[in-house]
Amino acid sequence: MKIVYLYDSLAIWGGIERVLIDKMNYFADIDGYDIYIITANQGNHPIPYDLDDSITHIDLKIGFHNKYRYSGVKRLREGIRLINQYHSSLKNLLKDISPDLLICTTAQDVYSLLKLKGNIPLIVEAHSNFIHPDKFWSRMKMLINNYWIGKADAVVTLTEGDAKKWRTVCNNVYVIPNIVHLNNTNRFTDCKSKRAIFVGRFTYQKGIADLFEIWQTVYKKHKDWSLDLYGEGELWDEYKGMAERLDANINIHKPVADIFKEYTSSSILLVTSLFEPFGLVIAEAMSCGLPVIAYDCPYGPSEIISHQVDGILVPRKNKEAFAKHLDSVMSDYDMRLRMSEVARKSVQRYSVESIMPKWLSVFKSLCK
Repeated sequence: MKIVYLYDSLAIWGGIERVLIDKMNYFADIDGYDIYIITANQGNHPIPYDLDDSITHIDLKIGFHNKYRYSGVKRLREGIRLINQYHSSLKNLLKDISPDLLICTTAQDVYSLLKLKGNIPLIVEAHSNFIHPDKFWSRMKMLINNYWIGKADAVVTLTEGDAKKWRTVCNNVYVIPNIVHLNNTNRFTDCKSKRAIFVGRFTYQKGIADLFEIWQTVYKKHKDWSLDLYGEGELWDEYKGMAERLDANINIHKPVADIFKEYTSSSILLVTSLFEPFGLVIAEAMSCGLPVIAYDCPYGPSEIISHQVDGILVPRKNKEAFAKHLDSVMSDYDMRLRMSEVARKSVQRYSVESIMPKWLSVFKSLCK
């Protein structure tokens, strides 16, 4: 079976990039599977995670970002030119490969593939929530994108909550959680370290401003604790400066290769996302024995965490309640240890062995 994945670029240390590469590597190890990854804007960026040598990576070198050098009508013309170039290059490539299955994650690729794919089944992986933006033009764009996604042969979502929304536009929706890099070592947190941790992109979605407010509240009582944040993103410099001004033992770090080492040297993971399609870091941290305190946002945390059992779910944007729960967990070592033991067991449901057969089942149903 020839499977073609399409993605803009594998250029950052992100959750989607990691999951896509993990899945491609898994399929590449199966006899009879040939895996291709087509990118539009890879350029000279190195791929951040290890990609199996048998996987064929083809970059079309479109450079969609180049249209932003211009403004007004000139930007529109350049955008149309780049789209046409993309369609032409992709059409020729698909003709050469003759794949049995196409998989993509973005609405732009869906529109292009629907024009070019013929009878080849198309799967759309929904790595972002089905949301309704408040702004008119954003809402119109979402409605158009969802219209095209609804014409795909299948949509695969990460949570049942999100699937209910996608079923309003597509008749064939599957729920397959992300596979998670679970801790497969003998390193686990003992929950004694007076250190809380955050791992994620430095973007508005992650609610880091809320996290800083919450931390300031609890730090008044727990001045022997530290908060360490690991990630990158467009707001990294802003939050770095904010952390330095607050003088609340908040430390900002760039991503590290061995994040499991950081999990196991911490005692709590904090998640203040405003929305979270899944929450890879939640499951990763739990596999290291970390209790997690998270906003109960759409839709990932509540499908991973069992409240008061292996972590704590806090009503979204309720900073006062979050601080109260955080204070309780910081103050109670026995609570942390109890949650830690349950967390390590509960996340085993996201192992490769549990998740990937579900993908193979979807492939069989679409490629009869």
